[in-house]
Amino acid sequence: MLAKFLFTSVPGAIILGALIVSTTILVAIRSLKSNNSVAQNKGTNIAQAAQPTQAPSQVLAATTNSPFEAPKSKKFSITGDPLLGEKNNKLTLVGFSDYGCPQCKKFFTEVLPEIRKTYVDSGKIKLVYKDLPIPSTASLVGAALCAKDQGGDSAYFKFHDQLVANMKSDGTNVTADDLPALAKKTNLNVTTFQKCLDSSKFQSEFEKNFAVAQDIGINKIPLWFLGKTNTSGEVEGTILEFAQTFGDLKTAIDQQLSQ
Repeated sequence: MLAKFLFTSVPGAIILGALIVSTTILVAIRSLKSNNSVAQNKGTNIAQAAQPTQAPSQVLAATTNSPFEAPKSKKFSITGDPLLGEKNNKLTLVGFSDYGCPQCKKFFTEVLPEIRKTYVDSGKIKLVYKDLPIPSTASLVGAALCAKDQGGDSAYFKFHDQLVANMKSDGTNVTADDLPALAKKTNLNVTTFQKCLDSSKFQSEFEKNFAVAQDIGINKIPLWFLGKTNTSGEVEGTILEFAQTFGDLKTAIDQQLSQ
């Protein structure tokens, strides 16, 4: 009876039409809510996917120094930093490194000797170090700076070479207990050396180096900076973001020397 009424009478047709319209609207509303929910979930997923899963240094390497963007010039002081080579040379290679990273070990043993032989020992450039220690290597860097404090740059680099020789391929190194023996091996006064080490007098030096690294955009090690030093003891130049081999550094250095 109800079906006959809905499909054969005028009032029934009106009611049936209203039901169809109401049902259509309800379905549309439910569909819209469902779509909005999916869109919101997709938005969250997209936002999560946009978060870099790479290390900051990998993201930086992928987004800076592109062929269409010239590296920006930076400037900072190198006064008082360990220096190898002729002090009056303007062209300066600055190394940011540590004694506890496997990449630094490889660079120290495979690349740096070629740089020293080809450019530093020949008087073409000077080499400067800015140590960026992690907590586990702060005592090692402090020890190298205590060597410099006692015997100048030559003592620093002798001690530096001892630390490099003791670095393992996984980045581990000697402990604080081994440092006096290394000091004796490099002809330092061990008592004076130990007093310097116990004083933590170079904490401010660490902070200064980290501030420079942050200011010029360095967030991985080893990393190298090439520029020219002015009369105020400041070096101005650019980060060699992708320089990992001797050939990479040679290209950059030769280009500067030819100018």
